[in-house]
Amino acid sequence: MRCVGVFFFVGVFVWLFKISLQYKSGSSFYHTCGGTLIRKGWVMTAAHCVDSSRTWRVVLGDHNINVHEGSEQYMSVSRVHIHPNWNSNSVAGGWDIALLRLTSDAVLNNNVQLGSLPPTGQILPNRNPCYITGWGRTKTGGQISAELKQATLPSVDHRTCTSSSWWGSTVKESMVCAGGASESGCQGDSGGPLNCSVGGRWVVHGVTSFVSSAGCNAIRKPTVFTRVSSYIGWMNGVSIGRFYMHALFHLMGLIHSTF
Repeated sequence: MRCVGVFFFVGVFVWLFKISLQYKSGSSFYHTCGGTLIRKGWVMTAAHCVDSSRTWRVVLGDHNINVHEGSEQYMSVSRVHIHPNWNSNSVAGGWDIALLRLTSDAVLNNNVQLGSLPPTGQILPNRNPCYITGWGRTKTGGQISAELKQATLPSVDHRTCTSSSWWGSTVKESMVCAGGASESGCQGDSGGPLNCSVGGRWVVHGVTSFVSSAGCNAIRKPTVFTRVSSYIGWMNGVSIGRFYMHALFHLMGLIHSTF
């Protein structure tokens, strides 16, 4: 998916946690999705972006994906954790979220920072100010953007988004809707963050999931995101749980070596 409609080059806000997810074909890597750096060694993205067996890498600190600007950090992906309830035959079924374990930790600096996540269960009010960011297509059937773009997408509350003239029952409570006018995500933006202003700070409330088959900016068909606040427990279990498991195995190895 890509930013479509009223979009502009990133400048007013710098989304330092935004990443480009790329797959290897031949000897080159190509952008396919976005994502969010949530821990130094972990990236959050959409399950449908990574449910095929490929060699992946993550690029941090990037702005123009066709130009090496010197601010980038290139990270290999050591493991893909897709939510166990994800069904690749039904994107609209929900559970469209995955975590990527990087082979090494990112270096936080002026170009790379961690995204802030909401508390479990937090729900956005209607028309909360949000931005979508990405390198996706700038119109239906268009080309992928070389430079990172952003578009304003105010949130749409669940009651409105699930009404019969909008998305109806397609949208589940574990999803967030945003947009629905001339702006939306599009192909290439999938997996990227929905950045929302909450309590004076920017919080990643959504993972870009899908748009209408009628086009990337169909009226009353806002972009649909995986609701991040519905998956905090699962993400903590995967990322923090594996950290403690690794530490335990390391400790057991040290104990064993002393006997």
